Amino acid sequence: MTALTHKTRSDRLGERLIELGIVDERQLGQAIEYQRETRMFLEQALVALGYASMPTMAPFLEADCGYPYIDLSATVIDPDAFRLIPENQCREKRVLVFAATEGTARIAMTDPLNLTLVDELHGRLKRRILPYVAFEQDLMDAIGRIFDSAVKTQSVLEEIAEAPSTEPEFTVDTLIGMADDAPIVRLVNSLIQSAISTGASDLHIEPQEKSVRVRFRLDGMLYEQATFSRAHLAAVASRVKIMSQMNIAERRRPQDGRIQFTASNELQYDLRVSSIPLIYGEKIVMRILAKNGTFANSSTLGFFPNQQELFERFIHQGHGIMLVTGPTGSGKSTTLFAALNQINETTRNINTVEDPVEYNVPGVNQMQVNPQIGVTFAAGLRTLLRQDPDVIMVGEIRDHDTAEIAVQAALTGHLVLSTLHTNSAAGAVTRLCNMGIEPYLITSSLIGAIGQRLLRTICPYCQILKPVDRVAIANMLGIALERVPAQLPFGPGCDKCSGRGTKGRTAVYEVMPVTDAIRDLIAKMASSEDIHDRAVTEGMITMRGAGIEKVLKGLVSPDELMRVLFSEE
Repeated sequence: MTALTHKTRSDRLGERLIELGIVDERQLGQAIEYQRETRMFLEQALVALGYASMPTMAPFLEADCGYPYIDLSATVIDPDAFRLIPENQCREKRVLVFAATEGTARIAMTDPLNLTLVDELHGRLKRRILPYVAFEQDLMDAIGRIFDSAVKTQSVLEEIAEAPSTEPEFTVDTLIGMADDAPIVRLVNSLIQSAISTGASDLHIEPQEKSVRVRFRLDGMLYEQATFSRAHLAAVASRVKIMSQMNIAERRRPQDGRIQFTASNELQYDLRVSSIPLIYGEKIVMRILAKNGTFANSSTLGFFPNQQELFERFIHQGHGIMLVTGPTGSGKSTTLFAALNQINETTRNINTVEDPVEYNVPGVNQMQVNPQIGVTFAAGLRTLLRQDPDVIMVGEIRDHDTAEIAVQAALTGHLVLSTLHTNSAAGAVTRLCNMGIEPYLITSSLIGAIGQRLLRTICPYCQILKPVDRVAIANMLGIALERVPAQLPFGPGCDKCSGRGTKGRTAVYEVMPVTDAIRDLIAKMASSEDIHDRAVTEGMITMRGAGIEKVLKGLVSPDELMRVLFSEE
């Protein structure tokens, strides 16, 4: 039974879509005609013709066919699963296995009502078939994306595995020749494309004693993706160096570079590349940044209402310094760019000095640090003060000179946003003092500090309620027993989270306004612990407290909170 047997239902659906104003009668008529020609669901026809979007049609499609809808563009596809059906068969039959176990196969299909095809797949895979419905364009894009990245990566790995593995003498000409070898070029490109397709933030190429390990960082955690022979490391490293304009002949010193990469989705990505010499060869790490990515809004960052109110008060001040603190990878840049995005108006002259420029922000004047020619944070900040700025964002305050100029900028009528590497919001004060900034200057310029961390959230697609040991949880979190519910969400793992049980991350914050009482403590050179305690007395929600609330709300697991925050105590 196919979609064409649902003519009456399609007629009712068309009338409903017209009533809702999603399509008009002309568009509906053309979609019905296209449906008859292509033998697809009406929802799919409307999307294919461009008359409606996939998100709009998805609930109707799911209800129409009676099978769950899957958005393949937002799904991490199991590399061991999609290989169960060859690419040409996937394209011909419009199917894709996106997750599989020994007994089941979850398959995205354009027509899950085609029982003949379902029976054929069952006989072929010897597994129970769990059909999902997908839009044709999404399905075909996923097939192309997956086979063009992971499959090509695997085929290239097999190809170079069969190639001679003897290491030649590494002259510059030899390295260039190795780097330009077609399989090496395809391997590097496919690794980068695969990392982008899976949503990785970083790609690691790491030499081991007998092989080279490739790992992707997903939601803050590293996962192994592939391995290849160490004999090909020099060629791969040389290829990356050529792409990132590094010195290909230098293999004994660390180097940094950048790659401008156009992915299969036509989006531009900026790859920050770092190489370091290890005992088994050069390790390469690439940080992946979407050049024209969308910026988070402050309402979606993870603030609690009173925290967001303070944050917005900080960024709408006419002058002063707001500092965001936390370790590397805690989301500080995301918070700062959300702030810039919120105050980015044509009436303001907003300038940044960054190392490197991570995101291109329309309407913001962004400067790249280049220490080799004397453009440091301090020098760049000093120059920006002559550019009639209203707002200045400094990527990081690293030294006395940068801190001093930032303070002076804040005192002379500019809003300065920056980051510091400290463990808490109160620690920002101590860090500035350690850099040699006088307490009276801090009390006059600092308007607020924000501490933050990132926690992996429980996968919303597979989470289930699970009874918990309330006493153990209360002791673990240090809270009263009555606050702990009898059940908490748990992620057993599914296709959309690749079995990890977590998908995405949320931030936990502590937002500390510099009040009169805290200014008095700063002037007395009080410790960060005293400042922190005073801020808590005045109502500050700590990162730990924010994390506990997100555990109790079912967003984060207790183990994840313990891993990130409680381990620091």
